[in-house]
Amino acid sequence: MKIIVCIKQVPDTNEVTIDPDTNTLVRTGIPVIINPDDKSGIEAALTLRGKIPGSTVTVVSMGPPQAEMALREALSMGCDDAVLISGRQFGGSDTLATSTIIAAALKKIGFDLIFTGRQAIDGDTAQVGPQIAEHLGIPQVSYVEEITPETDSLVVLRQFEDRYHRLRVKLPCLLTAIKDLAEPRFMTVEGIVDADEKQIRIMDYEALSDVLDPKTIGLKGSPTNVVRSFTKEPKSQGAVLKGLTADEAVDAIMARLHESHLV
Repeated sequence: MKIIVCIKQVPDTNEVTIDPDTNTLVRTGIPVIINPDDKSGIEAALTLRGKIPGSTVTVVSMGPPQAEMALREALSMGCDDAVLISGRQFGGSDTLATSTIIAAALKKIGFDLIFTGRQAIDGDTAQVGPQIAEHLGIPQVSYVEEITPETDSLVVLRQFEDRYHRLRVKLPCLLTAIKDLAEPRFMTVEGIVDADEKQIRIMDYEALSDVLDPKTIGLKGSPTNVVRSFTKEPKSQGAVLKGLTADEAVDAIMARLHESHLV
């Protein structure tokens, strides 16, 4: 099985500020990380590789040359190879243009299963993963929390607002990962050494020009207009109560409300 994981290098949002003049994120001097949901996707892909003989994991990122740092980290975790989609022509792309470019690259690379994170912490749109699947014409399942491989399909548990969906989806397909899907492993010394020796493949505009319409990428292909950007307001960590009957759930919720002096 050829498994692709799409990742994004994002600013550490604990330290993000908004430029009041340009209404965009201030990225200068801000530490960058692999988007957390994407990292869960990496771990899920590596776990599946261990269960399915002959499988490989390729990590793909679109961004400036600096995004190579994120790809090196993914290689250090155990991914087999990496591809950086990068070019000046891609600058200014919104989610629609970005997904168009990534889908074009994935057609060239080939795939059986694609992982993306549920959403990126710098944009929070949750649009790119599903859009990639639409461009490729393959089935998709979002908010995936559990995966069981079968012969030519996967059985996945999808987290919903007030319940779970257990779905069987045929390959090839795309899954968007949430944090609960898998706890990312740490890089190893051996992995870091191996990653340093691996070559990251670069796919620029010229490499994709035969499958891309220049009118659909960059600023020209981006119909989105950002009216205002703002940081998230901090909120307390929520709790998920599982395995309770309706009466037990009511009692547990009422107990929490009493503890907080809300009732």
